[in-house]
Amino acid sequence: MNPILWTPTQDQVNTSQMEAFRNQVNSRFNINLKDYFDLYEWSISNISDFWKAVWGFMALEFSDDYTQVVDDDSKMPGAQWFEGVKMNFAENLLRIRSEKPAIHFKGEGQAVRTLSYNELFDEVEKLASALRKIGIQQGDRVVGFMPNMPETIIAMLATASIGAIWSSSSPDFG
Repeated sequence: MNPILWTPTQDQVNTSQMEAFRNQVNSRFNINLKDYFDLYEWSISNISDFWKAVWGFMALEFSDDYTQVVDDDSKMPGAQWFEGVKMNFAENLLRIRSEKPAIHFKGEGQAVRTLSYNELFDEVEKLASALRKIGIQQGDRVVGFMPNMPETIIAMLATASIGAIWSSSSPDFG
């Protein structure tokens, strides 16, 4: 087995989102999951409750509530999840407004570039506006032949934010 490369401090564990989620699950379901491994075991034994808890913890933006969490948890792949919900994942990814880093990028032979959540939102908003101006709308397809870089993420989020379909291929693929 390979050696462990990094282990969080107990303080990092205690202040993590995973720990907050575990505590919320314990409270909501009146159970006593002691650690990540207990949470994992509970999640695979209580699939619908687990994903309902994740949905609530994430506080996602959506319209139309779901009618059921999963239609048939024995049908994987192929199960239908959160039927009835309409949501835009770009909206959920871009809802954070902060000067904290959203993207750290290091290109070959380049200095590290960092975009804050605010900068990412602004760039996505500008590109989404430009896409709308050229007639791109919900259901259209937008394709990028772009390397793995922040502008590619911005293009994907801008496309998704207006309900268009993003597809990309990187020249890095060879």
